[in-house]
Amino acid sequence: MTDLSTLAINTIRTLSIDAVQKANSGHPGLPLGAAPMAYALWQHHLKHDPRAPQWFDRDRFVLSAGHGSMLLYALLHLTGYDVSLDDLKAFRQWGSKTPGHPEWHHTPGVEATTGPLGQGAANAVGMALAERFLAQLFNRPGHDIIDHYTYALVSDGDVMEGVAFEAASLAGHLGLGKLIYLYDANEITLDGPLSLIMSEDVGKRYEALGWHVLHVADGNHDLAGIDAAIRAAQAEKARPSMIVVRTTIGYGSPKKANTSSAHGSPLGDAEVAATKAALGWDPKAFFHVPADAAAHLGEAVGRGEAAHAAWREKLAAYKAAHPDLARDLERAFANELPPGWDGALPSFTAPVATRSASGKIMGALAQQIPWFVGGDADLGGSTKTIVAGGDYERTGLGRNLRFGVREHAMGSIMNGMLYHGGTRPFVATFFVFSDYMRPPVRLAALNQAPAIYVWTHDSIGLGEDGPTHQPVEHLMSLRAMPNLVTFRPADANETIAGWRVAMRRTHGPTALVLSRQDLPMIAPPGAPDAEKGAYVLADGADVLLIATGSEVSLALAARELLAKDGIAARVVSMPSWELFRAQPADYRDAVLPPGQRKRISVEAGATFGWREHIGDAGIAIGLDRFGASAPGEVLLEKFGITAQHVADAARSLR
Repeated sequence: MTDLSTLAINTIRTLSIDAVQKANSGHPGLPLGAAPMAYALWQHHLKHDPRAPQWFDRDRFVLSAGHGSMLLYALLHLTGYDVSLDDLKAFRQWGSKTPGHPEWHHTPGVEATTGPLGQGAANAVGMALAERFLAQLFNRPGHDIIDHYTYALVSDGDVMEGVAFEAASLAGHLGLGKLIYLYDANEITLDGPLSLIMSEDVGKRYEALGWHVLHVADGNHDLAGIDAAIRAAQAEKARPSMIVVRTTIGYGSPKKANTSSAHGSPLGDAEVAATKAALGWDPKAFFHVPADAAAHLGEAVGRGEAAHAAWREKLAAYKAAHPDLARDLERAFANELPPGWDGALPSFTAPVATRSASGKIMGALAQQIPWFVGGDADLGGSTKTIVAGGDYERTGLGRNLRFGVREHAMGSIMNGMLYHGGTRPFVATFFVFSDYMRPPVRLAALNQAPAIYVWTHDSIGLGEDGPTHQPVEHLMSLRAMPNLVTFRPADANETIAGWRVAMRRTHGPTALVLSRQDLPMIAPPGAPDAEKGAYVLADGADVLLIATGSEVSLALAARELLAKDGIAARVVSMPSWELFRAQPADYRDAVLPPGQRKRISVEAGATFGWREHIGDAGIAIGLDRFGASAPGEVLLEKFGITAQHVADAARSLR
């Protein structure tokens, strides 16, 4: 190392441990150990513009080991982002730009919300996948308008997580050559030495997955070796790369280096001072940034502005040569839809499963929106989510991502695509397997990312596959998640409305929950009122029947039975609780009159939560147990989810 590089690295280290100590909370060990590799990447390789953090041809850097967030915040401050020294001093405090783990769209320069281990590693796969897709879609000979790398700093904990393994397997299969992991191999976990819980050769595991693996034996001092490894990784075009960098957690701490006590707790005032002394720092200096280090790391501003300016010249030439493509490119990265995006949606007249209706709708959307792309967990034939345009492979532009049986990684990769920008992605699987992808769904909701989930086979109505495949509690558990809109359409027309909602949403994910079985056509064409979350499908003043999905037609049949007894039932279709809650009070009261206390809900799932809409006097018809293996119509009758049962319940309220 040169004296200047050592000074810069130690500035990153000491800012990190000072912030953790001031907060009396955080993870000092990773910044102390990983600072050299982070410095080498940011100072010599990372293409970015600190004054324009959203420049879309920048390289992406994901700190998958999000617990080491002060490493990233120190880099952002020192390289010229809008992260001040006061922001570092406010680490982990209310309202600060520097929360405990990095949050997308919260701190300038943070590319992904990380913290739950493995998520960032999978997000990086999604970013690299999006970069390749968009380059193939928009680049033209002589106009490489999209051309950048995705880097991720991953930890021992990250590579242990199953989601990281799933994502790495897919990345190797697809040959994502512009994806580079820097693996902070410090061999210490929160509970002790890595040898307590893992003994495989991680590098060989990644080689088996089709990755290009390099090693740096001394990540504490060998900047030249790190630099050479990054260059070799950049030169490898056919495979993603992992650089295994052997580091020392808590480097410089006399008492805590290479121990688990450096991982997740402040060093303590005395040990902070001792660490600074060991690094050749003034033990009494607090949040100290030497002028030479500031100037050296601040060179990122000039480099970034120059790179960005050169790219803007390329963009001007691209616009002149390909104006239509350039307009689409700008729309894609602004997350806007092209004019007429919904102008070719199909119409439906005959009974059809909502999964099948959705498939036809998706085909129409794909024709109008070239950056509409996604895939399924080896279930495309069942979820009906395969669109025209071929498969995404190592070469060639494909619209269908074959994720394989990797639901967890599928959700996390889609989040990475959304973090990257420029695509409108969707993913699909059976509704019951939404459990396998719950962590990335939660992170999409937390980030208000416009993910689209197509979840089919939505109830016991799927039949013979039995209780392992029959969702019961899933709707209610997902309705509890902030920012997520669930939409369970009653027929094909409501499915059109659901897709309109999903495509227009830009600040949160949408789940389309669809039937396996055919459903009769009951909503008006396009079902525009369904976009309000609930609407009156058939009026009546004596009793109120509220239903979702496949049970709406059942409620209408119950209404006919009640009419024979002179009982007038109002039937309300409620495809989305969240959209209905967002309506003005007068609309909600018009649909569910407050004075009408005779209410019944009908939904083939858990009844927990329905009191919000039916009150204490109402009756909730549903399923508060697991299902069984039998034909769907038999199950609905055995579990009392029938028109006759609904009608009998309504009579009991009189």
